[in-house]
Amino acid sequence: MLTGFASGSLDADAASVRMFVARGMEVIAAQSYSKNLGLYAERIGAINVVCSSSDAAARVKSQLKRIARPMYSKPPVHGARIVASIVGDGAFFKEWNAETEMRAGRIMHVRQKLFDNLSSKDKSGKDWSFVLKQIGMFSFTGLNTTQCDNMTNKWHVYMTKDGRISLAGLSLAKCEYLADAAIDSYHNIS
Repeated sequence: MLTGFASGSLDADAASVRMFVARGMEVIAAQSYSKNLGLYAERIGAINVVCSSSDAAARVKSQLKRIARPMYSKPPVHGARIVASIVGDGAFFKEWNAETEMRAGRIMHVRQKLFDNLSSKDKSGKDWSFVLKQIGMFSFTGLNTTQCDNMTNKWHVYMTKDGRISLAGLSLAKCEYLADAAIDSYHNIS
């Protein structure tokens, strides 16, 4: 979960998890703080577990320890301490919440501008509305591996081979260029 990047609200993005818990369901939710707190080098996150009983919680904890132990013995604590200081302090938490809302709003604006450029420039009638229906900091373009290679080799647009691109790293000024690259790659490369 990249809490806050879907809607701009930490509370709204966690609503589904809270709903499951309120209905008495057991829940495991992985949450990353690396992106939404800007701690990329720290690779910090949490696994949040809600169990129906203390016995179930003990069993889950035992299994999580078995999984984690071979991966790392003592993970670094620097990132965890930064997260704890932000989420544990009312003023810092409020500031983080406001900044998260601002970042999410910017990503939504970039998403809209990209869609507008794709729709206005592509004369084929292709429906690009899926760009607006997605949420968060990434967009799945629908491009295949060969088309993604064209994006990189011809247009110098770098993305994963499954067509995922980061909107968080896209400036408004580059939305038109990205639209041109995507339209070219979609229509001219099979």
